[in-house]
Amino acid sequence: MKSICIFEDEQYKQLQPLTFFRPSYHLKCGILSLHRKIRRNYPNVRVELNTRAYLRDVIKQNHPDEIVDHVKSGTMLFLNGRILVDDNFHNQVPLDGNDELFVSKDKFIGARLSGKNLDYVSDSLKDVLSINDFPDIPKKEIDVTIIEYPWDLIKYNEQELISDFYKLTNLNENNVHDFLGVYFLNKDNIFIGKNVTIKPGVVLDAEDGPVYIGDNVKIMHNASIQGPVFIGQNSIVKMNATIYHNSSIGKVSKVGGEIENTIIHSYSNKQHNGFLGNSYLGSWVNLGAGTTNSDLKNNYGSIKVQINNQLINSGRQFVGLTMGDHSKAAINTSFNTGAVVGVSSNVFGGTFPPKYIPSFSWGGSEALTTYDIDRSIEVAERVMQRRDVVLTNIDKELFRTVFNLTVAERRAMGFPK
Repeated sequence: MKSICIFEDEQYKQLQPLTFFRPSYHLKCGILSLHRKIRRNYPNVRVELNTRAYLRDVIKQNHPDEIVDHVKSGTMLFLNGRILVDDNFHNQVPLDGNDELFVSKDKFIGARLSGKNLDYVSDSLKDVLSINDFPDIPKKEIDVTIIEYPWDLIKYNEQELISDFYKLTNLNENNVHDFLGVYFLNKDNIFIGKNVTIKPGVVLDAEDGPVYIGDNVKIMHNASIQGPVFIGQNSIVKMNATIYHNSSIGKVSKVGGEIENTIIHSYSNKQHNGFLGNSYLGSWVNLGAGTTNSDLKNNYGSIKVQINNQLINSGRQFVGLTMGDHSKAAINTSFNTGAVVGVSSNVFGGTFPPKYIPSFSWGGSEALTTYDIDRSIEVAERVMQRRDVVLTNIDKELFRTVFNLTVAERRAMGFPK
């Protein structure tokens, strides 16, 4: 039997705070997550996921179709979950062949192993893998994109929206029927799912890229959507919303105001006026009315971002807000260019909050302190109940684990425990 193991490496930390509540390969770029793109390259092959121990029960709970228990096979292809694969990847890294390691410009991509080499890794499989955990076998240089930092997901979102759109849709039979008072530009490049409501005055513009509207989406009066864009199932686009190109909105979300070059995971709300650009939001995020971020410095220079306790020069002119799961911003919050907010934080205050806010923070421009873990769980439970989602004991344990993992970063900024 041949199988695939998608794993995390130490560089998942470079994608924090987005990877505190999920493995790196569950991050989205385009319409699909990174690991779904890998699976698409190898149809009908057993795929297992390797990750940090504290995330395993969460994956089993939230993704029951995924396999997280390791089973030996005749040949196993280990693949780094941070890779962004194209349709040719399976030709560069086929299931069949001799045992070898795969690298791309000194980055470890994975390995194909069998026999004793596979036993060597399987018998002591770690939560997080590196090339040093694999036997000394021949290396093969391949050409593949690897996601290093959150802004890379934004960088590639346009190409992935387009690629995913054409793989997920069959436009030989146009499925766009007439909606009263709705304007379609390049209708052949628009996909609309089942039970979608689109109110009069809406503009769906696919002249510069496709527009994918998932099942049960509601688009309210006078909203404008410019592709490439993805709106996930059961989401709501509010009145007069302006959703610009290269934006991906997850399922059961509410969006409004102005959004551009942004990825939003499921169950998150940015439904009021205000600008959100070149940003990445996790799940269960809520941005209050008037919340706005900057994504361009006044001097048009390269933007530096604090990631995993390091100040990283992104090399990019446009970087907006990165916000972890279950975090919230009060009305009229203004985030600086390249701002980072950790998980389960509550941000408020009259002026710009700090550019870096650790996980489980409470406060903003005037002062920050620790957000009590019991209180944060209580609020999360209340929020999720409004969407008929239960906060389970597994979820609560995840909160507590991440709270403990992030004590050091809060202490470094002078917070009480």
